[in-house]
Amino acid sequence: MMNRLLAGAAALAVSATLAHAQEIKIGVALPYTGIGAEFAQLVDRGMEIYLKLNADKAKPYKFTLIKRDVKNPAGADAKIQVQELLTQANVDILAGWVYSPNAIASAPIVTAGKRLGVIMNAGTAHITKMSPYFVRTSFSMWHSGHPMGEAAAKQLGAKTAVIGYSDFPPGKDERDAFKRAFEANGGKVIDEIPMGGPAQVPDFTPFFQRAKDKKPDVFFVFIPAGDHAAAVVKTYGALGMRQAGIKLIGPGDITQDTKLQAMGDAAVGLITMHHYHADLENPENQRFVAAWKKEYGANTTPDFMAVGGYDGMALIVHVVQQLKGNVSDIDKALAAAKSFKYNSPRGPISIDPETRDIIMNEYLSEVVKGPDGRLRQKVLATIPNVKDPCKALKVGPCG
Repeated sequence: MMNRLLAGAAALAVSATLAHAQEIKIGVALPYTGIGAEFAQLVDRGMEIYLKLNADKAKPYKFTLIKRDVKNPAGADAKIQVQELLTQANVDILAGWVYSPNAIASAPIVTAGKRLGVIMNAGTAHITKMSPYFVRTSFSMWHSGHPMGEAAAKQLGAKTAVIGYSDFPPGKDERDAFKRAFEANGGKVIDEIPMGGPAQVPDFTPFFQRAKDKKPDVFFVFIPAGDHAAAVVKTYGALGMRQAGIKLIGPGDITQDTKLQAMGDAAVGLITMHHYHADLENPENQRFVAAWKKEYGANTTPDFMAVGGYDGMALIVHVVQQLKGNVSDIDKALAAAKSFKYNSPRGPISIDPETRDIIMNEYLSEVVKGPDGRLRQKVLATIPNVKDPCKALKVGPCG
């Protein structure tokens, strides 16, 4: 009888603990409307599916996502929403940031608010230097651009290149990163073409025709993923650039998993350098992709933005567990974030304690067509444990 009473009391105690679990409020700043809405959904789902797949790691805390729409890449709306999350919603941690201009505009607010800011996508290299409280689980543009420049010269044997880039901070970073490595390894960039901005998809035809007329070995392109990527591949195919002997290369933005199947045969043979795609053959990624399809539909797929949200939530849970829920001390929260090491769907990752940027593998991949007619990305080479080259080389504002 006494044993049953003790067991019942223990069960009630557990129930009471769960019912009164400490709430951790995460302020999420993403473009839920406008051209970036699809990106916001991917990051959002990445965060949510981490919590579902790793519920035991999150216990005994209740993680609440308080979402705010930053609308566009201009920066002004993001600044307002981040300030509201801090002063009105009183969030414990900030997260999100698809577009670099939004993260840049938010930096002084994050600093003043003394809250950890987990960047889950925005890739301009020097953003983490703009606030001491930014930690990035996505990438720097230099993570892909610099090793792609080296691979283009060494593995692809290219001697000449034209660069096409969206004319905003991430595009300029990709341009500079690729050019620095390509020319350091014997290549020559013979033209650099700004191709509009991120807010709307331009007609790429005149830009691509200009590149075609230069007759380079490779055309290195950076644009925002999504509709920009679909338009790039369509234009490349329409102008017969492959038949002209020009190979299209770039970061994984141009072969975004969510757009890949619709690109058709024009995408076959594209070469990219990136930290993630859904075809990576490791157990953690297979678990992630299977759970994603079960949760959101068999025809859906996660991409690099989704994994940025997934890993960002993993870091947040790590920090909360390390500090036993007391995340208000920013110095301790930063120290906990810097100690983060994790086996991600993209491979092993960690945070560089000096730069607060991610350390991860980069994958040189080629788009191939399987016997079932589906496109997939085949890994050609793995570059392990890449630190942000911009900071390692102390280039410009990264110095």
